[in-house]
Amino acid sequence: MAGHLALMGFRVNLWNRSPARVEHLQMRGAIELEGVITGEGRLEMATTNLKDAVSDVDIIMVAIPANGHRDVATALADVVHDGQTVILNPGRTGGALEVRNIFVKKAVTADVTLAEAQTFLYTSRHTEPTSAHVFDIKNEVALAALPAYRTPEVLKAVRVAFPQFIPGDNVLKTGLDNVGAIFHPGVTILNAARIESTHGDFQYYLEGITPSVAAILETTDRERVAVAAALGIHAHTAREWLYLAYNSPGRDLYQAVQSTPGYKGITAPSHLNHRYILEDVPMSLVPIASIGEMLGVPVPTIRVMIHLASLIHGRDFWKEGRTVERLGIKGMSVKDIRFLAVGAGT
Repeated sequence: MAGHLALMGFRVNLWNRSPARVEHLQMRGAIELEGVITGEGRLEMATTNLKDAVSDVDIIMVAIPANGHRDVATALADVVHDGQTVILNPGRTGGALEVRNIFVKKAVTADVTLAEAQTFLYTSRHTEPTSAHVFDIKNEVALAALPAYRTPEVLKAVRVAFPQFIPGDNVLKTGLDNVGAIFHPGVTILNAARIESTHGDFQYYLEGITPSVAAILETTDRERVAVAAALGIHAHTAREWLYLAYNSPGRDLYQAVQSTPGYKGITAPSHLNHRYILEDVPMSLVPIASIGEMLGVPVPTIRVMIHLASLIHGRDFWKEGRTVERLGIKGMSVKDIRFLAVGAGT
């Protein structure tokens, strides 16, 4: 994202907490892109100092795995100022709500708009410390502000660079339309043996999603959609999302995946210590299950996925994840949760 923005002529400050990664970027001063986007985007700044990175910008694009959002939000709370917009790319499930809860606890007084994208705009992979391969750019990605009445002003600012962003109803909708929660943990867990035995030497989507795997994913997906419905949200099914994002046809999820050209050539993770589990289980499946259980919606398949992931890694993803407590909505009624998302930011 930083390289593409710079390539389009925008002034870009890039922050990363890793000195090693920043050092490479400082030496080169640019990010090289290949694939459907080609060229070199020159950066204004690459730094490990968050205050320096955000002090003179209007829009802060947080484009890191969601399990880093908590730490970044805590750090941002000390440096944001009036008029800035913080956009999570993507928020996964409950990202903006968790950031808001952190800002409230940190007593942030600055008038900062929080927003989140429903998914990441790019299908891409890092190839070198200063380069990336972009396989595809999605046709459209929903974006919503918290509260939702601020969405139009956020879209007006970001669509100068990214016309693919479209208005999302609210952050409940973008969070529960998170199909990464379906594709990433499930496919990785159900292909665990193949990943470990081949070190990921197979096409993740096109070979990893067989008819049987797709059937399990569709069951998980139905639970996600049911949780959304309990909040009054009409969530797209994973199959519908593939059509909207990639124009992928298909009578069922398996056929739709096989009809997605953007997935061609994307290999599986080489190991299980990967964000598809470490990010998407605690930051996607856990909030969906936690909200569902608070509202009385059965989520047995999602619970199984969380349990299997915890067994694989020997840790409790439920305790680490975005529970309703961490989202700041524990004990709230559906009406109050919806009002928080749509009508008020605090």
